[in-house]
Amino acid sequence: MVLENIISIFILRYLQKRLPDAEAYLKWHKILKVGMLLAVTFIILGYSPIGSRVLIHGLSLALVGLIIYGVFKVPEFNQAKTIAYAVLPYLGLSLVSEVIDIISPSFYESIETLLDTAGFFAFLWAVALWYLSRKQKKALELERQKSEEREKEYRLTEKIKAQLEKEVAQRTQDLVKKKEALEKALNELKATQDQLILSEKMASLGELTAGIAHEIQNPLNFVNNFSEVSNELIQELREELKKDHTQRDKENEADLMEDIAQNLEKITYHGKRAEAIVKSMLQHSRKDNGKREPTDINKLADEYLRLSYHGLRAKDKSFNADFKLELDENLPILEVVPQDLGRVLLNLINNAFYAASEKKKLLEDEGEGKDFKPTVVVTTSLEQKGVKITVRDNGNGIPEEVKTKVFQPFFTTKPAGAGTGLGLSMSYDIITKGHGGDLSVISKPGEYSEFIIHLRQD
Repeated sequence: MVLENIISIFILRYLQKRLPDAEAYLKWHKILKVGMLLAVTFIILGYSPIGSRVLIHGLSLALVGLIIYGVFKVPEFNQAKTIAYAVLPYLGLSLVSEVIDIISPSFYESIETLLDTAGFFAFLWAVALWYLSRKQKKALELERQKSEEREKEYRLTEKIKAQLEKEVAQRTQDLVKKKEALEKALNELKATQDQLILSEKMASLGELTAGIAHEIQNPLNFVNNFSEVSNELIQELREELKKDHTQRDKENEADLMEDIAQNLEKITYHGKRAEAIVKSMLQHSRKDNGKREPTDINKLADEYLRLSYHGLRAKDKSFNADFKLELDENLPILEVVPQDLGRVLLNLINNAFYAASEKKKLLEDEGEGKDFKPTVVVTTSLEQKGVKITVRDNGNGIPEEVKTKVFQPFFTTKPAGAGTGLGLSMSYDIITKGHGGDLSVISKPGEYSEFIIHLRQD
């Protein structure tokens, strides 16, 4: 009973240290303080002769259960998920032990040694998960260092590429001056060069999905945890069924069956979620064949918004932003190249998150960023001539003199090494040439930018 409350205090204290002191988080700070006060109260009552031990233990388990539920449901508390995963087996075992003790004290005494052993293994699980978490952080740090080295190599490559482009331009000029017999060869060379540049653009985007592979671990953890809990429930149900008919608790059996059914539904849901993530990553990374397929635009927008957000989170743990989906449920199924359209959405959404985050950093440098929250909104709507997709951010916007250049190849406003200048030009080609649509931008400097995709409905 004391350990459950210590776990509550530990998680609440962990969250307190990591919540910002901004006014927007005052409500959560108050709730965390109340939770700690309750945990301390339960510890004191546990040693007091007054009060029911069972009731206090039940309240303690309810408190820590509520805290863990908040960790998974409240975005501000997501950083404590690893701790929650670590203590879940122990808490589940404690709850099962308490239920068995209440229902059948004699049976509890007969398996008390087994429960103690299970508690020991639950403790080992918590230690192992904590160790793996630390190991993962070290691996991410190593990956960050490797990324910096790749960026250095990339900058060197950019210099070489600029020199090569200059040489190609000069040679092209010389070839134009040559005889008419060489003009055909020159045109073929330009066409080949355009294809190589487009292939390079596609390949560069495929690397962006590598950073979100860790997202697969989340649904797999759910599958493992619910499987373990279900096994325990099945064991308890077996023990109940072994009892004499007159001693069996029908209500408890029904509750156990319902819990097992719910766990199986959750296992199925998270298994399908992992499958969807793998499928999306494979689709995004593979070479596209240019083949159009019936595609749910709403589902595509939802998938790539989440891929973008989690990919950026995997690359930079300090990255934090809000995102919203405003989808028109009446959209028709469109014939598009899903890999190509997905690359466009990913590029536009990544740019939107970058613009909003840069504004946040600028405001913080000026001491004015406390109330600003980077936000990206993806909207779909049905129009008379087709489907409209918009990606809007609340960043600093795009100056008028820059808007005319954003779709030009190799043009970028990002610092050296942070962008190639190929993303928007590639996106423009995919929408206009590959799908016969239109890609445009509207912006109000200092307030927002909005990229608009129009896809015609055949």
